[in-house]
Amino acid sequence: MQDNLIQKYNIPGPRYTSYPTVPYWDNNSIDPDKWKDAVHRAFSESNASEGISLYIHLPFCESLCTFCGCHKRITKRHEVEDPYIDALLNEWESYRQLFSAVPRIKELHLGGGTPTFFSPDNLHRLIDGILQHATLAEEYELGFEAHPNNTSLEHLTSLYDLGFRRCSFGVQDYAPLVQKTINRVQPFEKVKWVTDKAREVGYSSISHDLVFGLPHQTLGNVIDTINKTNELLPDRLAFYSYAHVPWIKGTGQRGFSEADLPKDKAKRALYEEGKKLLSELGYKEIGMDHFALKSDTLFESMQNKTLHRNFMGYTASKTQLMVGLGMSAIGDSWYAFAQNEKTVPEYEARANRGELPIFRGHLLTDEDRLIRQHILNIMCHFETSWASQELQFAELDQCLRKLEEMEADGLVQLKDHGLAVPEQARPFVRNICMAFDLRLMRNAPETRVFSMTI
Repeated sequence: MQDNLIQKYNIPGPRYTSYPTVPYWDNNSIDPDKWKDAVHRAFSESNASEGISLYIHLPFCESLCTFCGCHKRITKRHEVEDPYIDALLNEWESYRQLFSAVPRIKELHLGGGTPTFFSPDNLHRLIDGILQHATLAEEYELGFEAHPNNTSLEHLTSLYDLGFRRCSFGVQDYAPLVQKTINRVQPFEKVKWVTDKAREVGYSSISHDLVFGLPHQTLGNVIDTINKTNELLPDRLAFYSYAHVPWIKGTGQRGFSEADLPKDKAKRALYEEGKKLLSELGYKEIGMDHFALKSDTLFESMQNKTLHRNFMGYTASKTQLMVGLGMSAIGDSWYAFAQNEKTVPEYEARANRGELPIFRGHLLTDEDRLIRQHILNIMCHFETSWASQELQFAELDQCLRKLEEMEADGLVQLKDHGLAVPEQARPFVRNICMAFDLRLMRNAPETRVFSMTI
């Protein structure tokens, strides 16, 4: 990859887990009643045919990982578990009142925070409370995120008995200096133990999260981490760029100096070498920064073009309605987005009063949904088309001018009424999506909002 292209295109840009991206949401366009209408409409259109997805945010962590960009609450007081689960079940009850039939759950994901902060008994109580008033779709997928240091065999067996078959362990990097700097010390032996136990229990898809661009991280660290990953051979993994956004995430990411971070060419070398090693191990690149073995459903979904991307990242199946439960969780009905209150006390108070505890959102326009489809196509399938009139929009010529420059740089291949992203240009996929981002085009931020794209 040419160094001048990295310098040219390494600019702040969205990761496109949604369109419009959160900084461009029109919060005045939505209120609780409009969100309820959007949920009811999406449920009526999709529950019988494809089911719904549930994302449940469990925000508690016992210690602060200083690289983390998630919404979390740091505490060692486990008495917070019961009242939080009560609030989650009350919020679920509020959503159930909007549904015209028994919900069919196709996908359920426990994210965080640290879901395994909660005891196995409390996680059992939560999932039982959800499923008591729902059915599971014929082909369903239940998954959870976990910290290797506090995930017990009882966690694994209890969630497996409830129907979970996917688990994801946050690894980041195995280098002691990197782990100490990001306050995430977990020896390889601990990750090996929990991965091996998950396989023994019967989990069919085990994932590891790896991060490049961390403070003090070297090329040798990445090579060593991937060599150790080869010993465990998870079914899928994320190998994504550290997003340094201390102006958003506050004190945690100010725990080290920006001078400690690998930048530009050096940072990109970490990814290129990591990607090469993963390819040699049999992993196939999925979308942006994700990899899977051919036996995993994520690879299958890429092959049959059912891969989807939302606030949970890449997923092997799509549902029109995704309900977000918990503090800071985001729901998506295709017609609208809504995010819950971002502090635990405010979230619990509103959920326990029988309210949907949303504090901001966005009602998508027809144009938003059209642009969203193009961006999803590019992020998931590395191609999109505007051959039909329904997929065209007023500023298409303006977008094409940007794409023509990218074509000259080898980042896209333009064809009649469409484009494809060549394999060597996949690291620039966020930049390519930005060429379609009409809201960003019309109103570029005056201050830094997004992480660097490369």
